[in-house]
Amino acid sequence: MRKCGVSGTLGWVAVGVLVAGGLVAAFTSEGRAGTPGPAGGLWQERPGASAPVLERGASPLASLAPLVKQLQPAVVNIYTTQVVKPRVMRRGQMPRGLDPFFEEFFGGGDPFGLQQSPGRELKRDSLGSGFIISADGYLLTNHHVVADASEIRVRLEDDHTYVAKVIGSDPKTDLALLKIEPKRPLPFVFLGDSDKLEVGDWVIAIGNPFGLGRTVTAGIISGKGRVLGHGPYDDFLQTDASINPGNSGGPLFDAAGNVIGINTAIIAGGSGVGFAVPVNLAKDLLPQLRSAGKVTRGWLGVGIQDLSEELAEKFGVEPESGVLLGQVFEGGPADKAGLRAGDIVLRLDGRQVREARQLTSRVATYAPGAKVELEVLRDGKKLSVQVVLGEREKGEAMALGGEGGEGTAAEAGQALGLQLSPLTPEWARKLGLSEGSRGAVVEEVDPAGPTAGLVRTGDVVLEVNRQRVTGPGDVARVLSRGGAKDSVLLRIQRGNGQLFLVVKR
Repeated sequence: MRKCGVSGTLGWVAVGVLVAGGLVAAFTSEGRAGTPGPAGGLWQERPGASAPVLERGASPLASLAPLVKQLQPAVVNIYTTQVVKPRVMRRGQMPRGLDPFFEEFFGGGDPFGLQQSPGRELKRDSLGSGFIISADGYLLTNHHVVADASEIRVRLEDDHTYVAKVIGSDPKTDLALLKIEPKRPLPFVFLGDSDKLEVGDWVIAIGNPFGLGRTVTAGIISGKGRVLGHGPYDDFLQTDASINPGNSGGPLFDAAGNVIGINTAIIAGGSGVGFAVPVNLAKDLLPQLRSAGKVTRGWLGVGIQDLSEELAEKFGVEPESGVLLGQVFEGGPADKAGLRAGDIVLRLDGRQVREARQLTSRVATYAPGAKVELEVLRDGKKLSVQVVLGEREKGEAMALGGEGGEGTAAEAGQALGLQLSPLTPEWARKLGLSEGSRGAVVEEVDPAGPTAGLVRTGDVVLEVNRQRVTGPGDVARVLSRGGAKDSVLLRIQRGNGQLFLVVKR
């Protein structure tokens, strides 16, 4: 995966879009005011988000040109300067990241001036894309477009250039909020609702690919919820609208002219595959970026896992209908609110959650101290639980389980194919658990048994079929009571995390 900015001898190019008072100045003058967003008017949303910029009358549009003409004034170029210390290079060594095509030119000499004396500072110019979100000069772009920049300049369509200041930045979602000080109200665009997008919807990208100036491409939404390995909050929109180096930070519009994404990444060597940060994620974070300059994320205090088909069957729900709590950390926000391991989270503040990753991302958009409402399913009954979020410490990740598998059933007593021992104080110390912990330690797993590939040596069995166990004897007693004959539901401790496993007959 590559960030879609331009580097090298050209540097980075940033293109942006103005968002906060109307789509463009012409719309403001015609009295078409937008609806202020929830962040005190930092951005604007069109009344009736599906209403197009142009008056209805010719549908479908014979050309996108009228719409593009009204959107382009809000798109800006961003130029940055970074002071760097060069890396001393040996003769014949090719710069890292340079196209191999140029390698043959490095056989002798130093054509790019790379063999600098140690300690000498150089200035490197970069280009990218971005967009303005308010008439008074707030702009949205990518973090990587402006990261470590000593100077940021923004050029509008009319060639007016302004010095920009970084108000706030978040590397984990690759978003940055900038501010310029214009002498007049600036044209801007409306922010839309990326949650309503569907695969196949038309989109338009405007940016500055390869430093060519404002370039417009069109395509469709090719996929949603893409995970690229950028970080724990990956939730990218995929589009086949051409996105290239230099498009970073530029807007992705829907067919009504609303910004629904921030163009961010491309796959090296890919064709027709580009990715954008959903605008709703940006809207969740913008208030913190403006007020605090950074994002401090909320923490629920649970270990979570997806509902596989096996787990869904055991809990009597549909697969992917919610997120299973495999663990509730003692003394954490969820514990204080009364949540329990085995609860299934269905909704967060009214928004449905189907995947563990989705719950993680949404909780992270709230600031510590925020109160959220969870709709949970417990033993077949729906409950509403209010949770006051804590602060997620650096480096702390929610425990995601989701391991599953199939095995062969066995008789009660030896059904699990495990050699179990009491969780003695010695075992607790060895496993890094607190003294007084209860459960049955797995000393050996039968490679031909039903738990092979699921349970590991050193795991601690905490529950069997939702019943707490304090030692190996309890495991045998619970299994002897019968219940479901085709599978067994285990809750285990593995390291610092806890998860549910279904052992099938």
